Amino acid sequence: MLNLLTPTVSMQPLIAVSSSAAELVQKIPFLSFITNSAVVALVVLGLIFWFSSKATRNMTLVPHKAQNFFEFIVEFLYGQVEGIIGAKQTKLAFPLLGTLFIYILVANWFGLLPGVGTIGWGPGTGVMSISEAHNPLLRPPTADLNATLGLAVSAFIVWFYLTIKELGVWGFIVHTFGPKGGLKGAMGFIVALVFLFVGVIEIVSILFRPVTLSIRLFGNIFAGENVLHAMGGLGGDSILLQTALQLPFYFMELLVGLLQAIVFTLLCSVYIQLSTTHDDHGDEHGAH
Repeated sequence: MLNLLTPTVSMQPLIAVSSSAAELVQKIPFLSFITNSAVVALVVLGLIFWFSSKATRNMTLVPHKAQNFFEFIVEFLYGQVEGIIGAKQTKLAFPLLGTLFIYILVANWFGLLPGVGTIGWGPGTGVMSISEAHNPLLRPPTADLNATLGLAVSAFIVWFYLTIKELGVWGFIVHTFGPKGGLKGAMGFIVALVFLFVGVIEIVSILFRPVTLSIRLFGNIFAGENVLHAMGGLGGDSILLQTALQLPFYFMELLVGLLQAIVFTLLCSVYIQLSTTHDDHGDEHGAH
């Protein structure tokens, strides 16, 4: 009985992937937050900090390779964000939006490295069969709903700050619930009621944004992880066959990882644009 409960390392890929992160330190309660996805999240942060520090430590007029690559990424992202939310808001929002894109992209692609999500431990007496589930030592943080929800809530807090900073509390209320069109009388009253109802729907939509952002990112990465493990499982004990079956889906997941980073950042940018620049455009047209 004791032998059956002994954790054993398995090199086999999983068919059934757990949607929750596994605790790596189970016997110490106050260290239960150290999970396999939290470890990878710290590794990803460390890699980003290391590269950004290396690229910007000794900056020169003629950039070296690391500086040139880093400047290209930052300038490209800055231009894309500025085209959506405008120059004024980009100065305030880009530190978050640029970081979100880079972090999500690196985290998504880090999860595709060999061994991430496939090497782990579980009950058994030797190498586990393909149908047995085990806890992977490393999991991509974007396959953990806690991590994606944290990213979404962070973006929501910055969105709220920028919106209130730009419009003020009363301006936000008028922007959300105020009637448009300048109608008066009975028709104006009816329009006001309609926009009041629309404003309530808008508030509900705003509150659901962190949920939809986090679930969209988590669902796509977690689904891709399941596909890769399922394809590996079809290869049996043959490493060559496992690799051959997984290889086409690796290319697909590289694309999905990039697209999900773009979608997450793009939606955050659009939310900021809708709440901070819409009224400005209206004022400009009215002035003309």
